[in-house]
Amino acid sequence: MNPAVERFSAAFDAKDVDAIMAAMTPDCVFEDTAPPDGGRHVGTEAVRAAWEKLFAAQPAGVFTTEGVIDGEERVVTRWRYNFDGGHVRGVDVFRVRDGLVAEKLSYVKG
Repeated sequence: MNPAVERFSAAFDAKDVDAIMAAMTPDCVFEDTAPPDGGRHVGTEAVRAAWEKLFAAQPAGVFTTEGVIDGEERVVTRWRYNFDGGHVRGVDVFRVRDGLVAEKLSYVKG
């Protein structure tokens, strides 16, 4: 897996928001899976707030990577998210720039 995405994923699995943000560019973008079309968070302050909200809402939630397509600058991961009350599956499309995650676009199966 791309080292930038691997570093991001390790921080995410640890729910370490400081390490997640250290793995992202200052102008980072995160698009979540909120219906109907996802929410868009731009910049470190907004993206940090999105991670904090996610981890607070589902403290026992666990993402498991089920597959990776590594295109160097673009990386796609297929995942399963187990949370209190069920699970969902989805994909993330990452864009990497200068060794950091610049963009994480999340999609969930409906």
